[in-house]
Amino acid sequence: MDAACSTQLIDGDGTFNVSGVDNFIKEVKLEECGLSYAVVSIMGPQSSGKSTLLNHLFGTNFREMDAFRGRSQTTKGIWIARCAGIEPCTVVMDLEGTDGRERGEDDTAFEKQSALFALAVSDIVLINMWCHDIGREQAANKPLLKTVFQVMMRLFSPRKTTLMFVIRDKTRTPLENLEPVLREDIQKIWDAVPKPQAHKETPLSDFFNVEVIALNSYEEKEELFLEQVASLRQRFFHSVAPGGLAGDRRGVVPANAFAFSAKQMWQVIKDNKDLDLPAHKVMVATVRCEEIANEKFASFIANENWRELEEAVQSGPVSGFGKKLSSILQSCLSEYDTEATYFEEGVRSSKRQQLQEKLLQFVQPTFHDLLGHLRSGALENFKDAFEKALNAGEGFSSSADVCAQSCVSNFDKGCEEAVIEQAEWDTSKTREKLQRDIEAHISSVRTAKLSELTTLYESKLNVALSGPVEALLDGANDETWPAIRKLLKREGELAVYGLSDALSGFDMDEETRNKMLTDLENYARGIVETKAKEEAGRALMRMKDRFTTIFSHDSDSMPRIWTGKEDIRAITKMARSASLKLLSVMAVIRLDDELDNIEKTLTLALVNSTNNNATSKSISTIDSLASSTWEQVALEKTLITPVQCKSLWRQFKNETEYTVTQAISAQEANRRNNNWLPPPWAILALVVLGFNEFMTLLRNPLWLGVLFVGYLVSKALWVQLNISGEFSNGALPGLLSLSTKFLPTVMNLLKKLAEEGQAPSTNTNQSSMNSSAQSEVTTNGESSSSSSSGSSPAKRVPIDTSS
Repeated sequence: MDAACSTQLIDGDGTFNVSGVDNFIKEVKLEECGLSYAVVSIMGPQSSGKSTLLNHLFGTNFREMDAFRGRSQTTKGIWIARCAGIEPCTVVMDLEGTDGRERGEDDTAFEKQSALFALAVSDIVLINMWCHDIGREQAANKPLLKTVFQVMMRLFSPRKTTLMFVIRDKTRTPLENLEPVLREDIQKIWDAVPKPQAHKETPLSDFFNVEVIALNSYEEKEELFLEQVASLRQRFFHSVAPGGLAGDRRGVVPANAFAFSAKQMWQVIKDNKDLDLPAHKVMVATVRCEEIANEKFASFIANENWRELEEAVQSGPVSGFGKKLSSILQSCLSEYDTEATYFEEGVRSSKRQQLQEKLLQFVQPTFHDLLGHLRSGALENFKDAFEKALNAGEGFSSSADVCAQSCVSNFDKGCEEAVIEQAEWDTSKTREKLQRDIEAHISSVRTAKLSELTTLYESKLNVALSGPVEALLDGANDETWPAIRKLLKREGELAVYGLSDALSGFDMDEETRNKMLTDLENYARGIVETKAKEEAGRALMRMKDRFTTIFSHDSDSMPRIWTGKEDIRAITKMARSASLKLLSVMAVIRLDDELDNIEKTLTLALVNSTNNNATSKSISTIDSLASSTWEQVALEKTLITPVQCKSLWRQFKNETEYTVTQAISAQEANRRNNNWLPPPWAILALVVLGFNEFMTLLRNPLWLGVLFVGYLVSKALWVQLNISGEFSNGALPGLLSLSTKFLPTVMNLLKKLAEEGQAPSTNTNQSSMNSSAQSEVTTNGESSSSSSSGSSPAKRVPIDTSS
């Protein structure tokens, strides 16, 4: 049987050997035993063979007294060792002997402290006593028993400890005779010990299991002693099993907390305080479980798998996050359960719950980050799917519902995979936020789409109405506003029908739908009204254009030539009436097919008043325009007020007066240009005064030829120079124009005469006639002293004729 190394637990001065105990526990691997271990201690008089008994009984190596050196104190303080070869693990404590002379008066204090410590820590307490002390009133074991029972009262809730009285150096008196005497002495001592009120009547058996054994003398009968010790040793096997020697195990602490528990107990005992074993057990469990929990929390933080998982979540969603994290957490909690399994259940469970809450609180931000990734990912997937569905032409509401349900369903699946088994975290808030985000996106897209649809149909209405309305107002007549109303109705109905069909895919209430359609109708009406206002602002320009068109063009739209036969007064009146018609058409908006007398009022006030010079009727009519509103016309439909009409008409007449004046001037000029004959008296004067010259011409026919040729040349120049046309613009402009055109025209005539002279004759008679004519022209040219003007009349005759 191998001897186990012994370690001093408490030295002679009462100092607890912390480092020594820690090394001892590691060396004997006590921490691995859990609750499956037993603590045995021995107390008794000094030099009564306690250490010797322990060394032979448990295979320890406690220091023994050397009998050859005399009786003296061998064990100081309390020593601890592991029993060799006994299962389960058994730890034995060797206490300093009582009644030693070395301590003197201080012996009683340390004796009580060590006894109380042994009772609090041990499962089995061996009380070593001499056989010859049994039955003696002043025996050495009496003070020891009193001490044991007294300190027992200081344990608030002591556990039931096994007291094994070991009778040393047994005599011939049989054990059957010794045991009753010993038990009687023990009972007397128990009865004599002062007890708290709660334990006045408590029997000894409630606190102790009393065992009595006897051993022969080691020195005199060593072999028999060893046999008896070997037999006793067997009783310590499986001592912690039910019915075993250890007895009550309620106050036992797990092996890994033994050192801490022993230290705290000794500190309380040394401070001379009552030792509350249940409270001490709770305290030990609290401290150790908290230490274990802190170790496991630190281990979790340093866990490589957790770090990888945490880093992965920072980048995006992690598949199987819940299972992976649950496994890591469960592993951590399982390790805690393994190490804390033997501690007091309430404390263990409480600290486990705290550890779990601490772990969950630590990982919760990562879980929330994951939910955030799932939410944002689901929202982006919804946006993409929704956009594709809309681009594919699917209905807005159906696409929104289908995509939203699919998105939320995928999010729920992601949350199921992210849920941690150890936590009951609610993901509903994140889900609700996702739904709110989806609804907000749907709302924004709906608003954008409806805005696009509205803009589309508004632009169509602009194209369909603006140009035609402008054209209709430009050609204002009695059918203008009926045509505009018809156009507005047709285009408005087409736009409303198109928008209504487009809105069928949107899930909207009837009120909103009708409002949008009504707004579109009002928009169409607004286009017409706006265009009418724009055209009304250009009324004066339109009136002048219409006046100019009618006044300056005939019924075939050809420009008028003022020949003097035209009735300028009638034409002016017709043109002004047309302009007045345009003004009356543009004066108000007539989209409701309501009758008014605006045209009649304007005609009477502005046209007829000119013909009726200042009659009372005209005065009253003109006064009717001195107003800012029209009769039977709402103010909001008025484009040009009566006062404005009067002002416009005055300005219109002033600006068109010049056109009429120009026409009259042109007509008079035309008359002057067409009247070539002189007055009759001038003709008579010419006849009387020119009679002699006339007779001269009759006597000399050659002068008639010269005059005829001169006439032809002059006629040719008249036609070529367009003298009447040039002077139609005035005398001075005509002279300037003729001065620049005269010489080139003459040169052109001479050139043509030269070309005709070189042409071959086709007929002899024609040639001789031409030769005679040429000779005559040459002769006449030489006789006159003129340069170029004299030769042209002779050659102008055929040119003018051909012309």
